[in-house]
Amino acid sequence: MAKKKSSGIKKIFVLDTNVILHDYKAIYHFEENDIILPIVVLEELDKFKRGNDLLNYHAREFTRELDELSGDSLFLSGISLGKDLGKLYIEPGKGYSEEVHDSFPEKTPDHRILSIADAVRKNNPDRPVILVTKDINLRMKSKSLGIKAEDYQNDKIANIDALEKDIAIITDLDNELVSNLYQSHEGIAVEEFKFGKEPEAHQYFILKTPKSSALAHYDPFNKVINRVEKVSSFGIEPRNAEQTFSLDALLRPEIQLIALTGKAGTGKTLLALAAALHQRKQFNQILLARPIVPLANKDLGFLPGDVKDKIGPYMQPLFDNLSVIKNKFKMQSSEYAQIDDMIKNEKLVITPLAYIRGRSLSNVFFIVDEAQNLTPHEVKTIITRAGEGTKMIFTGDIQQIDSPYLDSKSNGLSYLTEKMKGQDIFAHVNLVKGERSYLADLASNLL
Repeated sequence: MAKKKSSGIKKIFVLDTNVILHDYKAIYHFEENDIILPIVVLEELDKFKRGNDLLNYHAREFTRELDELSGDSLFLSGISLGKDLGKLYIEPGKGYSEEVHDSFPEKTPDHRILSIADAVRKNNPDRPVILVTKDINLRMKSKSLGIKAEDYQNDKIANIDALEKDIAIITDLDNELVSNLYQSHEGIAVEEFKFGKEPEAHQYFILKTPKSSALAHYDPFNKVINRVEKVSSFGIEPRNAEQTFSLDALLRPEIQLIALTGKAGTGKTLLALAAALHQRKQFNQILLARPIVPLANKDLGFLPGDVKDKIGPYMQPLFDNLSVIKNKFKMQSSEYAQIDDMIKNEKLVITPLAYIRGRSLSNVFFIVDEAQNLTPHEVKTIITRAGEGTKMIFTGDIQQIDSPYLDSKSNGLSYLTEKMKGQDIFAHVNLVKGERSYLADLASNLL
């Protein structure tokens, strides 16, 4: 577990390969405690050095980091990681103890790491020894041998419930106050609502009185509450309060970064795409991207056909959303023709996320779908590519994660939402009600 103060006794953390691939700076996040890196981890990292994915980048960067620290002492007395930090050791390997061999006779990399953790624990009876891995099964195996094991916690958010309750419902307001809100174009000073504390930047509200209700937004620049009106966007009409709030955020030029969370069928990607098309003249390009998470850990090379054939099934949901919008118009309409022209002229591009890594994105409306399958570092890498005039939207369901090493608290979408909350260029809306169909909504809730 990262960033956890010891109680006087320095701990020893044994790191699994997936921790390094998740965060190549992980060795610096254990404060004054010591770190042991099994030699098998270096062997596994070597297999990841070639390629364009973020895992390959992390493997290469960690290798460079280790090279700067290198020396014979890494294998003997260890090497200091810096002021107020512990030491890093590389453990070349240990023979299997009888207990490890009897429980896990197959000599896999995981079991070799277990044998090292077991040996380190026995050689340091006065110090806590903890295996850190993002692999749940390896944690269970470790605990079966009496070896403490934890997930890597450094980039996990503290409170997942707060992400799902970002829209405030305020009741028992004065009828006149809400009536004035309807009539005001400039908004009403936040102090008049007596919330008790200043709202978060771009927080959304459902305001209720005994006689009426209103949808509202907090403007952090002018410190006013203004009314949110229900507007359509390129043929798409919001069907509930959360969708109305989403479109409001997507169409506000002062909001440059948006996170839309919610279960499947709530309209996250559809709304983002509709808003992008509505504002097409304000941007040089609309980019829709999503990470490719192959099924059954199979690489794309296992699939038949050329590159287009391989990635097609992964991009199809984005094309489906585009078709929904196109079908709102007649084939002879200008809007229908505009979409086809934008695709033809690459003003509207649907692509795997890996294909845009490394680019500088200026004046682009950039939608990242299925962002819950990204690591916090991947999200950071993407956002830091934003140039002038770019608007970025991350959509996803934090309860539906396909990566084996991420969960609702450690994925990039949750991390982004928590860390950016309160910033004056960021907005988050959690969509609750499914609008795909009654059947789809029923299945989502009951099955």
